[in-house]
Amino acid sequence: MSPANLRKESPAARLAPPEIWWRDLAAWLGKRGFLLRPRYRPGWRPSWTGLGEFGVDYEDQRILRRAAIMDATRVSDGELVILKKIDKSDNPREEELTQYLCSGPVALEPRNHCIPLLDILHPPNEPNVVILVLPLLLPFYEPRFRTFGEAIDFMQQAFEFLHDHLIAHRDCMFMNIMMDPKPLYPDMFHPVDPHKSRDWKGKPKHYSRTTHPTRYILIDFGISRRYRPEDMPPLEPPVWSADRTVPENIKEEPCNPFPIDIYLIANVIRLYFLNIYDGFDFISPLITDMMQDDPEKRPTIDVVIARFDQIVGNLSKWKLRSRLKKHIEWSVAGLFRSGAHIIRTASYMLRGLDPVPTPRT
Repeated sequence: MSPANLRKESPAARLAPPEIWWRDLAAWLGKRGFLLRPRYRPGWRPSWTGLGEFGVDYEDQRILRRAAIMDATRVSDGELVILKKIDKSDNPREEELTQYLCSGPVALEPRNHCIPLLDILHPPNEPNVVILVLPLLLPFYEPRFRTFGEAIDFMQQAFEFLHDHLIAHRDCMFMNIMMDPKPLYPDMFHPVDPHKSRDWKGKPKHYSRTTHPTRYILIDFGISRRYRPEDMPPLEPPVWSADRTVPENIKEEPCNPFPIDIYLIANVIRLYFLNIYDGFDFISPLITDMMQDDPEKRPTIDVVIARFDQIVGNLSKWKLRSRLKKHIEWSVAGLFRSGAHIIRTASYMLRGLDPVPTPRT
């Protein structure tokens, strides 16, 4: 087969069935003020036609990674948004619970770290389908954390609001904890690749978490439940989350979902901080308690927050400003990073910046 034929058969040159669903909805979405990328507009042809696909990175080569998630531009203000397709026959509670968390007094609570809801769309001829319009977010670990203070801020926010209003998330693992990128990225980034600028011509500019504090946001309430006081403590069959290490899931016996959230949040912190960086011994006992095999021995979220606040209160400002150093780091790279960190830290101190970023608005 010739190179030309190989290019024609490239998977990126054809829309997959989930992509076709969005392409067919593009005109309808446009009338409601949401513009899809060129790949998903009627009449799209690969931009590399006649130029050769291989060895060149084209924006419209990037295929849809999740069938139910599409990015778009809000025409009224150029804002990048996410469109989330929900089949209510599969997820009957997600729309209702998201609306509850994003409306009224609940939405204004400073501890509320749930994803904002911008709009709800109802596609034609699909009565069981709704599309939630959500802000474009970024995984919580992008860009990388630089100081203990930045890591502490993440942990504090991750604990906040969890189980307020008797809501069990049941899947608060790493993929469902995101970050509001607007404070850090003045010009944002491309929705399919956070390492690309919006025009796909370079890398996006970004600030540090210390200079531009941000908020961490919990997403995806598809298997979440809100309980009444008289339901407490609930006992239900465990629902498998993407984190397959939860002891309750392995036992497959009716259980209280709230301790599962405690385990999941702790495992995120273990995987992305304790397992990667030196110097987190101060929080290791708390994380170990949160991940005990026996769910009844795990602390409640109120106890977690109280212990966490006490732990952080005993940390010096010097510790909070210290650089996060990976367990394995090349000596030359370490010297370079340490030098750059000293310069950044001096700048932060001269500007009077707190070692723990504290966004609360």
